[in-house]
Amino acid sequence: MAATDAPHVIIAEDSAILRDGLVQLLTEQAVAADPPDVVVVDIRMPPTFTDEGLRAAIALRRTHPGVGILVFSQYIETRYAAELLSGGAAGIGYLLKDRVADVADFVDALVRVAAGGTALDPEVVTQLMGASRRTDSLAGLSAREREVLALMAEGRTNSAIGNILVISEGAVEKHVANIFAKLDLPATTTDHRRVLAVLRYLDG
Repeated sequence: MAATDAPHVIIAEDSAILRDGLVQLLTEQAVAADPPDVVVVDIRMPPTFTDEGLRAAIALRRTHPGVGILVFSQYIETRYAAELLSGGAAGIGYLLKDRVADVADFVDALVRVAAGGTALDPEVVTQLMGASRRTDSLAGLSAREREVLALMAEGRTNSAIGNILVISEGAVEKHVANIFAKLDLPATTTDHRRVLAVLRYLDG
């Protein structure tokens, strides 16, 4: 896209008011007969209002890698966002609705993404980095430690875990200690490490 060309935009947004406002704002830049330069998509779209928008964006990225994608939502979905960015950040944007106070900032991000640039909200970057660290730490667990952690997530006691895996309770305690160490969960008086380990497992 030439620097002086207006980007062609498709908007997928479940809020009618916001959608109509964006359409009005970008009317001069939209040419329906041409392939879009960028697609603006929300995450939670019909019919289930869960992750349809991001899944559609990922599918579009695979079939039309040259089309820019700007996710514009009030939610952060790290798993799908990481998949969307896995092929490179060029032509990808992810902005949070409640953090875009200036229309000019939104349009600037839109034009940047359409031209092959990147526009990521700092909070999205922070959460993506956190999710990456969590996944890396889980990857360091042995197969047996993952089995123990999975049973912990089911609410099993060390004794019950030992019975299920046919190992001693002492062996379970050693595995649990290793899990805490590998997940960087030191003993404290304020946090319950077992709960934190399970949350890390579920989040990973």
